[in-house]
Amino acid sequence: MADEFKFCPRCGATLVSKEQHGKQRRLCEASGCGFVHWGNPVPVVAAIIEHEGQMLLARAKDWPEKMFALVTGFLEAGETPEAGVLREVKEETNLDGEVVSLVGVYPFEVRNELIIAFHVRTAGEVRLNDELAAYKLIPKEKLKAWPFGTGLAVQAWIDRHVVK
Repeated sequence: MADEFKFCPRCGATLVSKEQHGKQRRLCEASGCGFVHWGNPVPVVAAIIEHEGQMLLARAKDWPEKMFALVTGFLEAGETPEAGVLREVKEETNLDGEVVSLVGVYPFEVRNELIIAFHVRTAGEVRLNDELAAYKLIPKEKLKAWPFGTGLAVQAWIDRHVVK
């Protein structure tokens, strides 16, 4: 269990691992508490950004020099996925966007995340926030997917939008 709770956030008792509903869960056995850490995946929004007729990929500050990917971020409480992806695009690139379509929903089990990917068309001048080190624009036909995480969404988008 990736982000394993050790202590109950309600009463402070030590949690134990037990099978519940067919999965290993962290449970509080303190009298009357009943807390269960379900370990559900965290929703993350991802933007396949089309900017000025090209595809925008970004590199986080702590990534290797040649590694670029989609703009992503955690969905906030009370926020729709569409609003969340547009907020992330604005926060990270300063671009105004419009959601063109939902590309799909993809599990990213290694980080216990559920990726909700959108095709977003943008306008404006790119100004990266302090999370990002660089960006690059790629012609649609040169965009390449990677075999995990947001790369699955990129492949689905390529399959639907790029003439081969």
